[in-house]
Amino acid sequence: MGCQKWRQRAAKIMTTERKMEKILVIDDEPDITFSLKQVLEENRFASVDTFNDPADVISKYNKQPETLYDLLIIDILMPRMNGFELYEKIKKIDKNAKVCFISAYRVYFEALREMYPDYEVDCFMNKPFENEDLLRKVSSALTTTNRTQVMGSK
Repeated sequence: MGCQKWRQRAAKIMTTERKMEKILVIDDEPDITFSLKQVLEENRFASVDTFNDPADVISKYNKQPETLYDLLIIDILMPRMNGFELYEKIKKIDKNAKVCFISAYRVYFEALREMYPDYEVDCFMNKPFENEDLLRKVSSALTTTNRTQVMGSK
């Protein structure tokens, strides 16, 4: 899809009257966090913080417990601490945290559903995904609660 066409479609997804959300992106691959931040900020999500190490996220929450996000985008498979463990720790600090898990493997999402049947997962996205799909899923996750959405499959 051409750049101009994509921007027109993205503009339909995102409105100019949106509240400026705060989004936290955690992935151990710097290229992915950079790309996600760029796409989200270019499409009117005002504040996107990124981390490549889950331990740094916990440190930030411990130092600034008042820092809350409208949505967490968390990679499932990371060294030292997986995305599920990170989400569990964040939920102890922010009980209302919404999450969108990302992974190259759908099997991890299925494992999550089996291990935590009562989990409130706002969405799941399989890597790689199109920017338009990312914007649609993030927008939907920010406006819905307690509803699991799944995009893509492997």
